[in-house]
Amino acid sequence: MSSTDEETYYRKGFGLKAVVQDILADDYTGRLVDLLRASEYTLTSGDVTVRLAKEFGFCYGVERAVEYAYQTRRKFPDRRVFLAGEIIHNPHVNHKLREMDITFLQAKGTGFDYSLVQPDDVVILPAFGVTIQDFETLRELGCIMVDTTCGSVLNVWKRVEKYARDGFTSLIHGKHYHEETRATASQVQKYPEGRYLVVRDMAEAGLVCDYIEGKWNREAFLEKFAADRASPGFDPDQHLTRIGVANQTTMLARESLAIGEEVGQAMARAHGAGYRETNFRTFDTICSATQDRQDAVDELLQEPLDVMLVVGGYNSSNTISLAAICADKVPTFHVEDAEGIDPATGIVRFRPIGLHVDEEMRAGWMPSSGPVRVGITAGASTPNNKIGEAVARIFQTRGIDPALIG
Repeated sequence: MSSTDEETYYRKGFGLKAVVQDILADDYTGRLVDLLRASEYTLTSGDVTVRLAKEFGFCYGVERAVEYAYQTRRKFPDRRVFLAGEIIHNPHVNHKLREMDITFLQAKGTGFDYSLVQPDDVVILPAFGVTIQDFETLRELGCIMVDTTCGSVLNVWKRVEKYARDGFTSLIHGKHYHEETRATASQVQKYPEGRYLVVRDMAEAGLVCDYIEGKWNREAFLEKFAADRASPGFDPDQHLTRIGVANQTTMLARESLAIGEEVGQAMARAHGAGYRETNFRTFDTICSATQDRQDAVDELLQEPLDVMLVVGGYNSSNTISLAAICADKVPTFHVEDAEGIDPATGIVRFRPIGLHVDEEMRAGWMPSSGPVRVGITAGASTPNNKIGEAVARIFQTRGIDPALIG
């Protein structure tokens, strides 16, 4: 890295952690969450019991990204500061950054619109990372870059880059429109022959398996996996002969593992076990925080619960995955924040699990009388104060003053 790079590219903060720590604590700490932790993750008042998953909310990568954004504003008080998209997928956190006079750059094609950015400006790269093309655009502009890309995302980048270098197509389990998946897919383009294909779920992975085994025709494949899901010039006859599986770090872990196994079996059925050994690779690239939160929800669901509440942004992939796990076992409501719960009317405003549709309203989501057990968890981009506010509204729905708890 050149001296110029050292002056314009930052990845380790600015040594201002102590300066911004109190501000972060004021913005994101939750009393009821602290009380739940101290009470073995269970609070009971009257007939209402709330149980919190033992792993929840902000992960290290999110804490780091948010902290670096706060440090950046403090380091450059007189400069324009931009953010490439959202720092994380949480409306409350992003609103706080806007209040700090950080301007959010809008999406443009597969990247962002940098037309406002000048050489003297500062651009924060979000926890999801940005594409190689975005990074090169910013480097050419000569602006200061503050890179908050999560370490778990960087690990996936290294994996798909190695696939591309070794001549393997990266089969990515993810959402093709998600910032992280777009950034990951771009990494294979460091190599002229690098190729990628994005599958959303096991159903789409099954179509890939069908093609590998000669059960699906070329035209239908190319129509299904259009340009936004595959690398330029993708040819399934050529590029599904050597495959390496990776994933967006926030997907449902069990599905990612199952996809890897199914694709490997398809290659073995089509070409033999020896061929699979040489031409197929798979690694679990789900981040540890995502895995921990999913494991904690599985543990919580072993206990008797009447209803489950999942708190987090509607566009937060890891939050959606948590909601999907819960919905298999108990009535579950994914709320964006505590304001989705109206104690006065007993109505919850939520996004139906697995559906990209408008919010719905549900009265009587929690019984109005008698003992009730409510489970709660939150995605890795949800701050503790928003979790605590949701807990407070659960109790308030039954007429219990949360200020008197504890």
